[in-house]
Amino acid sequence: MLESLKGLTTIIMAGGKGERLDPLTRDKAKPSITFGGIYRIIDFTLSNCINSGIRRLYVLTQYGGFSLDQHLRQAWDIVHPDLGEYIYSMPPQQIMVSRWYRGTADSIYQNLNLLEKERPRQVLILSGDHVYKMNYLEMLEFHRSRNADMTVAAVMVPREEAGSFGILKVNAASEVENFLEKPPEPPGLPDNPDFSLASMGVYIFKAEVLVEEVIKDAKKKTGKHDFGADIIPQMVGRKRVFAFNFQDAAGAPRYWRDIGLLDAYFRAHYDLLGEPPVFDLFDKGWPIRGRPQLCPPSKYIYSGKAIIVEDSLIASGCIIEGTVRESVLSPRVRVGPGARVDAAILWDGVEIGAGAQVQRAIIEDGVKVPPGFAIGQDRELDARRFPVTPEGVVVVPNNVVLEDMQ
Repeated sequence: MLESLKGLTTIIMAGGKGERLDPLTRDKAKPSITFGGIYRIIDFTLSNCINSGIRRLYVLTQYGGFSLDQHLRQAWDIVHPDLGEYIYSMPPQQIMVSRWYRGTADSIYQNLNLLEKERPRQVLILSGDHVYKMNYLEMLEFHRSRNADMTVAAVMVPREEAGSFGILKVNAASEVENFLEKPPEPPGLPDNPDFSLASMGVYIFKAEVLVEEVIKDAKKKTGKHDFGADIIPQMVGRKRVFAFNFQDAAGAPRYWRDIGLLDAYFRAHYDLLGEPPVFDLFDKGWPIRGRPQLCPPSKYIYSGKAIIVEDSLIASGCIIEGTVRESVLSPRVRVGPGARVDAAILWDGVEIGAGAQVQRAIIEDGVKVPPGFAIGQDRELDARRFPVTPEGVVVVPNNVVLEDMQ
């Protein structure tokens, strides 16, 4: 283990219900839903940890925990317990109290026995449902250099967009002076007033301070028992709280997305496309690991009609006989002769029948779209059949039979 990581305990929050991503999360945890064709959302946080040299992780689960636990076992067996490495999936233990987690702070409170056992100097707390690349050692060094009690990772967002986030008001030394949840008039940065600092849900605490604060919060009968809503506001002004600005060497904000809404999930896939992409999955210096798939190579079959594939990500095991544009295909997807797929996200094993038309859609694993069927062509018709997002993206869950809709 790297010398700088001694005394660090890392905990990933992965127990959120993800109701705003329904129906994708109706039977699985939000961090375990498919993203980018071959990944699950949590793979980005886990890859950040491995790339940062962090190989001892606790993953706190709750809703739909089986899907996440299954993925951790199948895709993340690269740590070696014999060397003191681990990724442990932790559902609510109900040792201290008989309840599920009430919020992010409460989930730490209910697992204080972990900290008592490990006796760390610092605790790194991460979210399992964000897409970004971050070397946590840089934030850890920042935290230690300020002798901070708590450090919050934050990314710059334009002030006109900042009202959708938890915003940190900081001084010139990056010390947090106030925390505002979705403020109508977000404060700008001291040296860049056109931008505000949005919390990324990534925190580093002095261990003894974290224990003190979550115990204090647990005694309260009101509140969300959450880091953003409760812990940060109650610490600002009493403790040394700093913001770590997640920016590149030129001072520009680095890529970070909270995949909390269906439209945000859909838009984030566009960031994977284009040349160069906004978010590069082909970065050799920061590899993203997903579950290995035992599939044959993808193939393209000419059956008398043109085969066109433009600006798309095609996973292994796919068979393409039609047109695919600006789309992301998971393993074992089949696009039939004359079929057209435009701006779509197709999960594992989706089949698009001959001559079918699919546009601006998210289709869950195993769905069979009949020949000649149309999705994304008639919004009124789509809305009677499927969930449709405010931005017009059609979501086809795998518990529907499309043949019955013809």
